[in-house]
Amino acid sequence: MGITKQYLKSKPICKVTFSVPAEDAKKVAVVGDFNNWSPKGSALKKLKNGTFKGTFDLPKEGTYEFKYIVDGNYVNEAEADRYQWNEFAGAENSVLEL
Repeated sequence: MGITKQYLKSKPICKVTFSVPAEDAKKVAVVGDFNNWSPKGSALKKLKNGTFKGTFDLPKEGTYEFKYIVDGNYVNEAEADRYQWNEFAGAENSVLEL
């Protein structure tokens, strides 16, 4: 798994690219507090090499909790900036710091 961050000089935005290697998966989405934990509109596109990838514009100077949904199962990002306990979920979430 992996995250790439590209900060724009002209706008207060960071282009964040999420990459999830999941050859056997049918669907992967990224959900978090930046999209109200909704998988609608946050599906990642499957590439020929079996990696799911997607880029999202997120406001700079923010901290976001998120997870991947891989075929209905919630999965954390191994390379997250850190992890944070979420009482509502009863589990740790990945954290993205911009």
